[in-house]
Amino acid sequence: MANEINATPIKRWQTWYTVLAFFYMYLPLAVLTIFSFNKSPSPSQWSGFTLEWYSKFLQNQILRDALKNSLSVALAAVSVSAVLGTLTAVGLARYYFPGKSLFKGITYLPLIIPDIAIAVATLVFFAAIKLPLSLGTIVIAHIVFCLAYVAVVVSSRLASIDPKLEEAALDLGATPVQAFLRVLLPQLLPGIVSGCLLAFILSMDDFVIAYFTAGVGSTTLPIAIFSSLRNGGVTPELNALSVLLIIVSASMAAIAEAVRSWGKHD
Repeated sequence: MANEINATPIKRWQTWYTVLAFFYMYLPLAVLTIFSFNKSPSPSQWSGFTLEWYSKFLQNQILRDALKNSLSVALAAVSVSAVLGTLTAVGLARYYFPGKSLFKGITYLPLIIPDIAIAVATLVFFAAIKLPLSLGTIVIAHIVFCLAYVAVVVSSRLASIDPKLEEAALDLGATPVQAFLRVLLPQLLPGIVSGCLLAFILSMDDFVIAYFTAGVGSTTLPIAIFSSLRNGGVTPELNALSVLLIIVSASMAAIAEAVRSWGKHD
């Protein structure tokens, strides 16, 4: 009884701390969302509700082209990373070879290396091999970190799968490829989908690496937003675009988490 009484103030403080933490994190997003519906172009005063800025964003050819480039880069990078990341995770988990620990550390290194270091290193590499900068070079650079994220998520899913299932398939006459495609891959699918969604969000949001590796005419959405901010400051049109990006990113993150949780209870 005494322990329950003493625990009550602690629970109250935890509740208030959680509320304040969420308030601190999400208040700027709430303000951004509110002013994206502001009829006045000035962020310092409210003059009425409007959806005008959302329609103006859809009519902005520069932002639309940049969005198309970002989608193309993200889809291409994630498609390649899904294959390479899955094979990497399976190879590191199921096979043994000299230097495996070192290779495993190198595979996950892009997760902790600062983006600016990856961007500079990639740019120097492209210059050394004399590869012209374009959307293709952005895709190549994005594959570096997208692959690592897919491999990490798939590895966590792989750790919960009993390897005896594959061994049983091999004992029943299946080839290693058949055992992978018919036994292991269906169980890995939730992890693959979750990792791909996470990598897609990160690719769409990336600015630093894309800025260093973009060529003429290959402007992605974060670069276009940065250029617009430098030239004209924050506008309601950018507010509307930011709200749409937040909604899409949050939705994809929620889907990824739901798929990952579903995979754990499958």
